[in-house]
Amino acid sequence: MKVSSVFDSGAIEVVEPAAQGSSGPLELAIRRDDTTDPACDFRQWFHFRVQAARGEQRVIRLGNASACTYPQGWEGYQAVASHDREHWFRVPTRFIDGALEITHSGLHDSVWYAYFEPYSWERHMALIGRAGRSPGVTIEVLGRTVDGRDLDLVRIGDIRTARHQVWVIARQHPGETMAEWFVEGLLDRLLDPSDALARATRSECIFNIVPNMNPDGSVRGNLRANAAGANLNREWMAPDAARSPEVLAVRQCMERTGVDLFLDVHGDEALPWVFVAGSEMLPGFTTEQARLQTLFTERFREASPDFQTRHGYPAGKYTADSLRLASKWVGHTFGCLSLTLELPFKDNADLPDPVVGWNGARSRGLGAAVLAPVRAACLARVGTC
Repeated sequence: MKVSSVFDSGAIEVVEPAAQGSSGPLELAIRRDDTTDPACDFRQWFHFRVQAARGEQRVIRLGNASACTYPQGWEGYQAVASHDREHWFRVPTRFIDGALEITHSGLHDSVWYAYFEPYSWERHMALIGRAGRSPGVTIEVLGRTVDGRDLDLVRIGDIRTARHQVWVIARQHPGETMAEWFVEGLLDRLLDPSDALARATRSECIFNIVPNMNPDGSVRGNLRANAAGANLNREWMAPDAARSPEVLAVRQCMERTGVDLFLDVHGDEALPWVFVAGSEMLPGFTTEQARLQTLFTERFREASPDFQTRHGYPAGKYTADSLRLASKWVGHTFGCLSLTLELPFKDNADLPDPVVGWNGARSRGLGAAVLAPVRAACLARVGTC
């Protein structure tokens, strides 16, 4: 039995190779984020392949799970597995004695395991190519990442009639792959020529969408950091051309276009719900921002039963460093509705699915559903007609 992770988003450490004929656990460890900064110690994402796994039930033990960045994320968590890298399903997993133990019997020679359903760089490039073939779409490279990859922006809308600038970014934290699945669903609906809501919204709003803010971290198999070791969602007050060029490029573009509505899409390791976090902790938070936030959440609940408002972060969670975060900096700078949208790594506890949990398809569906509340909030802005 062999373990490998030298592929797009692969990440694992082999502690003790499985001895031939042994029925003992396969001992692995969750690797820290791959960066040039030795002080960067984020670790939670894993993605690896087990070869020669057919028909053999074995325990895969990730022994350092309690030392990860979010150990509370392991409670009630089930890892995902796939035999073809297309269809992913949950496998029996338990957090015990500080280790994460996966028990599974492979049906084929190769099995891939991951923290969440991966979203590959190849799929990202295919998404950009598909979007770019649609009428009224502009693909712009905002800049280069630390490793030299393109930072892609998809711009959609009718510049002759649209009055609102909508910004959506995803995967500041690269291991939160559900965020790019969400963007794929939003783009597919927004570009559907037969969808009346999409057609109307394209005439009213310009969408500026960055499907992947952290390409380097995505390919390297990181949870939160880019290649330089920066947590991009703490770089918004003072982005640096060497350490966080991704944030710098997006911020500069926002300053050129303006922002009327902003969504920053993430995944939460511990909470098994879909929810938003706003900017109400900011001293300059206005009654207009509060009104639009309430309208957005009400319309989102109507559009998707997966979205809820009972569970989420306390309003003061990020008060100390709030303006370093994307949604807080944007809300403060542009005075607009600005939200962090969180999707679960585990499942939606209100609508659980024991086979797949929360996955890429459900994230895509949520992305399609967000179009209605986005349009409603834009059209309800004071001073627009």
